[in-house]
Amino acid sequence: MTAAPPSAWQPVIGLEVHAELQTQSKMFCGCAVVDSTHAAPNTSTCEVCLGLPGSLPVINARAVEYAVRVALALGCSLPPTSIFARKNYFYPDLPKGYQISQFEFPLAVNGLLTVPSASDFKPIRIRRVHLEEDTGKLFHRDGFSLIDFNRAGVPLVEIVSEPDLDSIEDVKAYATGLRSLLRYLRVNSGDMEKGVIRFEANISMRPAGSLDLGTRTEIKNLNSFRSMLRALAFEIERQTGVLSAGRQVTQETLGWDDTAGVAYSQRGKEEAHDYRYFPEPDLPPLALEPAWIERIRASLPELPAARHERFERQYGISAHLAALLTAERETADYFEAAATQPDVSAEHIAHWLTGELFGLLHEADADLATSRVTPAMLAELVALVDGGTINASSAKVVLAETFSSGSRPAEVVRSLGLAQLSDPAEIDRLVAEVLLKHPDQLAEFRAGKAALAQWFFGQVMRAAGGRGNPGVIRGRLEAALGAEAENHAGS
Repeated sequence: MTAAPPSAWQPVIGLEVHAELQTQSKMFCGCAVVDSTHAAPNTSTCEVCLGLPGSLPVINARAVEYAVRVALALGCSLPPTSIFARKNYFYPDLPKGYQISQFEFPLAVNGLLTVPSASDFKPIRIRRVHLEEDTGKLFHRDGFSLIDFNRAGVPLVEIVSEPDLDSIEDVKAYATGLRSLLRYLRVNSGDMEKGVIRFEANISMRPAGSLDLGTRTEIKNLNSFRSMLRALAFEIERQTGVLSAGRQVTQETLGWDDTAGVAYSQRGKEEAHDYRYFPEPDLPPLALEPAWIERIRASLPELPAARHERFERQYGISAHLAALLTAERETADYFEAAATQPDVSAEHIAHWLTGELFGLLHEADADLATSRVTPAMLAELVALVDGGTINASSAKVVLAETFSSGSRPAEVVRSLGLAQLSDPAEIDRLVAEVLLKHPDQLAEFRAGKAALAQWFFGQVMRAAGGRGNPGVIRGRLEAALGAEAENHAGS
């Protein structure tokens, strides 16, 4: 082949997302789903999830319901029947020597997830959504490999995209949007540190503008956004170098060493026939009743994209604020509960929530669900600011105290004496004191140094103990300085 310059190569990326479903029991047995990062190893197992001879699987109806929720939220078509299959391969963490998954007849097909892109919004096609069981977990220590089977058999939904992603930014937007969707549906916690969502990326390169697909590689088991994006950047650079040198990319499966920041070859890329798929003989075809599917559809919450659009329209906030507020269902719910309180500005609620309150939550490593600041309290705080009772500086002090103690903002204002000073006569007195105290600066102002007006404003605010009403202070100060300028001109 003729080598092309590095800038002429365009990545083509498809993503396979494996998400654990938040069921109480495993996919094909009654064992409890436990937190594999904390539970004692091998304490939630039975003959079914350990693959012992004579054991028979039974389909978890709640797992099917959750997977249907995902499929419907992605706009997929659900065939009337799907079939579980055995995916045969041998690995220490796969106790049966095969995985029960779905292949030729998946649960759902042909969906769509629209994500923000550099210039607009981009539709990413979903090829399929199917159910399967998770494997165990390997630990490599001191030359030995240990296996914890607590995770074996945990229900997974696998979401496979078409190769519609052509940049790392697109991949990040798609993965972030999918995680948000799963959390909105309450079928997955989204806790990346616990491995409840894992990614596998298929990457190839092609000449820019071409519609042909190049030879792809697959990077397995990426369990964080950071790892996924680093692995993609590495592989795009590697393949670009190979192709620019006039060589061929080898189709293979890669692992990712996050510590070293490199991908490494694991094996030649498998094809479907390598897994010797065949229908699971111990499970009947999965037939879904149309009425049941419609009941699930009716139970779906308002999804992130629709909520984003409504927030912009209904509350008159920017697209940026709407994106921040709708990224998490709990945040969107909190915002609406506060914004619908009487006599408050929704936009001001949005700014205080995404600014000061988010900052306090981040510092405390807390979340809205455990915060002492209820939506009604945040609305009360905003109303105190908007009504002129306190200024923005005092409001930050009030919010911090409410966050710490759970006291209502109005009570904090009274107990700390933070009510805003707005009396014109008192402010005139403070202005006069400041001007008298700084004759040199006043002389410079009279001589034409107009920028000192802002300096005088800061001095009056300080004299008011930070409680002064900025609007009243600015107005009374401008009047006083104007009078000083007129007197100086007439003298």
